[in-house]
Amino acid sequence: MILDLKGEPDMEPVAGILYSMVDGNYKRLKSIVAGMSQEELDYKGPNQKYNSTAQLLRHLAYLDLNWVFRIKGEVMPLELEEKFGPMLDEKNQLPQHKGISLDVLTNDYDDVLSMIKTLCCQLTDKQLNQTVEYENGVEATIQWGIWHIADHNRYHQAHINQLRKWFSQS
Repeated sequence: MILDLKGEPDMEPVAGILYSMVDGNYKRLKSIVAGMSQEELDYKGPNQKYNSTAQLLRHLAYLDLNWVFRIKGEVMPLELEEKFGPMLDEKNQLPQHKGISLDVLTNDYDDVLSMIKTLCCQLTDKQLNQTVEYENGVEATIQWGIWHIADHNRYHQAHINQLRKWFSQS
């Protein structure tokens, strides 16, 4: 196997590279959580004070989905908002997702990745320089947004790896 940053044949070069980063990190995430039991998926670390892997998976899928609709300049459909959201609960924390199976979480996330792929197939490299509203009045280029999807995924992989370590020691 050769690892490389090449997009799909029907993507422009830069869009393809950015998609390749997202796809590569998502495949790595799936390998990290593969075979995880429901107990481990819902485990919240020592003293139950951290986000569980289930919460982190849903959080990643939800934020990636937000980026898809932000880039498209559309409002997320209510049924997707209800399925993946909200961003935070009434305590300003990641919502609980206890009891949702790994298959459901990853199949739902697969659907989001499919949307990202479709989006990247439609984007021209010139469009990647367009800006979209990010948060709190800050704008970001579309290419930064796609890079951020990949980076954010990798960031939470470290948390999931730490949870796995704690779980194996408990």
